[in-house]
Amino acid sequence: MTPRLALSAGIPLALLAALAGCTSDPEPKSPLPRDPAVPAGAMRLVSFDSCAEALDKLKASAKQVVSPWGLGADYQRAFAGGRAEAATAMDSAAGAQAPQPHSGTNTHEAGVDEPDLVKTDGRRIVTIHQGVLHVVDPASRRVTSRLDLAAGRDDPRRWSTMNLLLHGDRALVLGSENWGGAVDFAGRIAPTGYATAELLLVDLAGAPRVLSKYQIDGSLVDARQVGATARIVTRSAPRLQFPQPEKASDAQRIAANRAVIDKATAADWFPRYTVTTGETTRKGQVDCASMSRPATYSGTSMVTLLSFDLAGTRGLSTGDPVGVVADGDTVYSNGTNLYVANDQRWRVMPWLESQNAAPKPEDEVTEIYRFDVSGAGAPRYAGAGSVRGWLVNQYAMSEWDGHLRVATTSGRTWGDKPKSSSTVYVLKVDSMAETSKITGLGKGERIYAVRFAGTTGYVVTFRQTDPLYTVDLSNPAKPRVAGELKITGYSAYLHPAEPGRVIGIGQEASTEGRTQGTQVSLFDVSNLDRPTRLAQHHIKNSSSEAEYDPHAFLYWPKDRLLVVPLMSHTTGTTETSALVLRVGDTGLTEVGRVAHAIDPNGGGYIRRSLVVGETLWTVSETGMLATALSTMDTQAWLKWEA
Repeated sequence: MTPRLALSAGIPLALLAALAGCTSDPEPKSPLPRDPAVPAGAMRLVSFDSCAEALDKLKASAKQVVSPWGLGADYQRAFAGGRAEAATAMDSAAGAQAPQPHSGTNTHEAGVDEPDLVKTDGRRIVTIHQGVLHVVDPASRRVTSRLDLAAGRDDPRRWSTMNLLLHGDRALVLGSENWGGAVDFAGRIAPTGYATAELLLVDLAGAPRVLSKYQIDGSLVDARQVGATARIVTRSAPRLQFPQPEKASDAQRIAANRAVIDKATAADWFPRYTVTTGETTRKGQVDCASMSRPATYSGTSMVTLLSFDLAGTRGLSTGDPVGVVADGDTVYSNGTNLYVANDQRWRVMPWLESQNAAPKPEDEVTEIYRFDVSGAGAPRYAGAGSVRGWLVNQYAMSEWDGHLRVATTSGRTWGDKPKSSSTVYVLKVDSMAETSKITGLGKGERIYAVRFAGTTGYVVTFRQTDPLYTVDLSNPAKPRVAGELKITGYSAYLHPAEPGRVIGIGQEASTEGRTQGTQVSLFDVSNLDRPTRLAQHHIKNSSSEAEYDPHAFLYWPKDRLLVVPLMSHTTGTTETSALVLRVGDTGLTEVGRVAHAIDPNGGGYIRRSLVVGETLWTVSETGMLATALSTMDTQAWLKWEA
């Protein structure tokens, strides 16, 4: 039996491997400072009274948690970079050519777009490969222009592009620049470098050119976009250099590190930003008055929410920053509210790894901060709440009719005798207080997939078999588990399709829980009390990026076509293709597979697919392939230039 871990895909593989070997006993006492347990429901955040008060309290909190090696995992993580997703709105671009029917990025909420490495508005396709932005004309099927965004940098290898936003003739490129730093996730080595989140506003009206550049201390977390307004979430930490004496006791190291904290200024703590448009450069720093704080905090991390109007004629603004003195991993927005979840795993997992320990209840509190983003201007901090357990991804949160639903897993999910279960919480949006909850889902398992659709929730847990739970949330005060379906394997992503149908992407598995290759499932959920699986399509010895990144999933309702990338593994060889299935009322039919050649020097895997007109475009690390939807014949191959 393969141990299953209560961790998201963003956790480093080395840490996953270490945790997979954890045992249940004995459980030593944790040496880490722990915040008091926060009950599920509302929590209070307040602003600092003054900048002087802010600096004093941040220093005091940081001195309580500083170790002989620095500020530990929280501090390192803030500059190691996080999961970065961003947003895009498919507004019509200016130009004579009429847009063709097209697919957008697969997003959590309709009308609230997210970032990806490729975007289209039906007139043009925009994508980035190794720092080069390419613009493709889908009508003529050719690359019309390219812009090297890494050119001229001191060390282009330090700069990595994450994703794109698209609005009219503007593209917003989200990236970061990293200055090294040895990162040890057990908190033993202080970082020697920093990261800068970077936004580039690119004009696409003619030959692509950079209009504005925005840089801010820290790393990108995520973003969302509604219309022309983009909300960008970043995470930062104080810019402190701690001494590393070769011969010193732990007590002496801590004392020296606290002395460094004592000497820090507000300029060392709050993130700085620089905006360059043409020949004009503006510099500033996030105002301490724009930061809220919970009752307890370490002072080692800050989350900042920025706002930009992509339709503006003067380039990028200062971003109107607001934020919270806290960490943040997961972002969800329905367009009216934006939520940032502060997951505690990064604080406790290094110690759990080193000690083979189980998490304490106080280590499993996830704090959720709500911002009102209903207007086009600066967001407003609106409240906070907390739940026990860890989120699998943004799909574990969903707002509906004045309530926020949150699904979490708590307890130890690794080892021979796991002690875990999952919970669905219902919080009142205006107060973030708990309305109700359902506990005890998937005992000894962890959540692999969640999807909320209106008044219904779907939760997949897994260890050896896959229970798909259907949850009736029509009465927020009295939610109930309506049905349960046990099958082998699991779904890691759930997608509502036709009425009463849900598609699942995941892995088939043996009865002992050993994975056996990608599977696509079609579920009938028209009767919540009796969910059934109508069809299964299994590809042995394969995996799909859509299992952990929903942006890799494409469903084209017009033709009821489903497309996901595949990596197929046979002895000594790996193949990449896009699997195309037709979703029927009761079955799944393979239409074909679109293959790209693997680069002999490594890479070349298919990452994304999109539809423009009657053409299926597949995007890999080596180029783009145009395929006729009706015949699956190749129409064009566009290879990226070196």
